[in-house]
Amino acid sequence: MSEFKTLDDLDPSGKTCLVRVDLNVPMADGKITDMTRIDRILPTLQELSGKGAKVVLLAHFGRPKGQILPELSLRQIVPALTHALGKPVAFAADCVGETAQQAVAALVPGEVILLENTRFYPGEEENDPDLARQMAKLGDVFINDAFSAAHRAHVSTEGLARLLPAYAGRTMQAELEALEAGLGNPAAPVMAIVGGAKVSSKLNLLQNLMTKVDMLVIGGGMANTFLAAQGKDVGKSLCEHDLADTARRIMDTAAENECEIILPVDAVVAREFKANADHEIVSVDRIPGDAMMLDVGPDSVALIKSKLDTTRALVWNGPLGAFEMEPFDKATVATARHAAALTSAGKLISVAGGGDTVSAMNHAGVGDKLSYVSTAGGAFLEWMEGKPLPGVDALKAA
Repeated sequence: MSEFKTLDDLDPSGKTCLVRVDLNVPMADGKITDMTRIDRILPTLQELSGKGAKVVLLAHFGRPKGQILPELSLRQIVPALTHALGKPVAFAADCVGETAQQAVAALVPGEVILLENTRFYPGEEENDPDLARQMAKLGDVFINDAFSAAHRAHVSTEGLARLLPAYAGRTMQAELEALEAGLGNPAAPVMAIVGGAKVSSKLNLLQNLMTKVDMLVIGGGMANTFLAAQGKDVGKSLCEHDLADTARRIMDTAAENECEIILPVDAVVAREFKANADHEIVSVDRIPGDAMMLDVGPDSVALIKSKLDTTRALVWNGPLGAFEMEPFDKATVATARHAAALTSAGKLISVAGGGDTVSAMNHAGVGDKLSYVSTAGGAFLEWMEGKPLPGVDALKAA
């Protein structure tokens, strides 16, 4: 964390702090269905407000693509944010210009205001310098607490960090420290678990991980493609047969990098893709032609657990099976709970995130028992792929 400044380096008293947060929360029927992203930003807001800063929140909501769409106004988030923070949160119907300037000027130290959706301006996603200068006029310092948007070079994630003294908020700091421990500079040996449906969507991820981890567990539908590439009959399982050569190249490259690939040795197969379908456990060499693998079997779980016992750091993206349906959640749940137990015992640094992974960890009851569960989605995956994150790089340059 020495690469950039955190709130430990800032005396915010009397300063107007522009704070980029993630309020892109899921909604149904006008109500927020998951408060996780709001809960995650509270430590930064409470600290700044408590120390006498004027706290100005910048955020996007949905994809308005530069148009003002009332249904994507951040105004609808204010009641939930006020309730979570335990104090009033004001709202300004613009994020630059006179309306925003007057609203910010009216703040007294300790107060919090949310500005309107930054993506109502086309210049936000274009990282337009003029819009950045207008936005920067509103504050004295910039604090980025939205790792989930750090893979975007937008005005409110990257441009402002070039114009104002820039700091990482507490959520950003926690995420980056966890990622550094998980893959940036981890204690060896390191294991990655990669699941999900398709190899094609995880090619960059697999290619980057092979050079950084000691063991790579492949589960989910992806595993079928690798098993088929080894000449096994996977029946009617989801499988990208056209990627057999790619899968073999990945296995060869892994061997060259001394990365052990761990594939299922047994499978839970069914003839119907539905909860509680009739199923059986078979060796991966004996998958019936009319059946599909919906989870890895107990012998595979035992193998993964034994390997985890020798691991110091774990990075996890994607479930091992169709965890949304019982009993095809067993492998994911058992493995997640084993990782959580090792984490609690101080034997493992465990970082999980991206796609369905958060839901899978919560389903297993370990969402708060791993070292860190990232809700960042795309940013987490791009970090796992080894891609630069403009929002983070701008903080490092500040």
